[in-house]
Amino acid sequence: MYSTSQKLIAEFIGTFALIFFGAGSICTDQYLHGASGLGLLGIALAHGLAIAIMVSALGHISGGHFNPAVTILYWAAQLAGATAAALVLKAVVPEETWRAVALGTPELARDFPRWAGMALEAVTTFFLVLVVFATAVDEKGAFRSIAGFAIGLTISLGILVAGPLTGAALNPARAFGPALSATHWANHGVYWVGPLGGGFVAGLLYDSLYLKKA
Repeated sequence: MYSTSQKLIAEFIGTFALIFFGAGSICTDQYLHGASGLGLLGIALAHGLAIAIMVSALGHISGGHFNPAVTILYWAAQLAGATAAALVLKAVVPEETWRAVALGTPELARDFPRWAGMALEAVTTFFLVLVVFATAVDEKGAFRSIAGFAIGLTISLGILVAGPLTGAALNPARAFGPALSATHWANHGVYWVGPLGGGFVAGLLYDSLYLKKA
């Protein structure tokens, strides 16, 4: 068994990694603009790989949530990790680069309505949390060894679909850390309402249909 402090530190580190490598990839893509940029696929893979690796490395300690949409238990540690990572990026990335992308803060595409942004964030987060429950939470499943891989791929898929339209946070901490560090709060509520709503429905559905069955 791990202590509460050990679990909180694991959640801090995992969320730090997601924002550092995920938002960092957006900054890098901006820095390489006009050259061989990472593009949408590269950014999606950076986020997915960061989560896949962290869930595989730390999931046995805290459950590898790294996302307030998965559980309320570790919100403080997750938001702190996200903010710390964004501040490190702000300190090391050239200012003109990080300002151009607001440190990778998710943002709605021009003329893309907020309700649609919330819906897109909700649907993509629904599938993310569903996969978390099915692979990392359900003890009757035989797939815990692939949980990190499955969760990471789901995040990458979500970014490939929603990235150009909403920035594809799928995670309130992913939006909060960069937004706080870059003081860029435009449409910020979208990245709480959408993911929390989608995550809640996914958790309720899986718990009702599968976890409580004998």
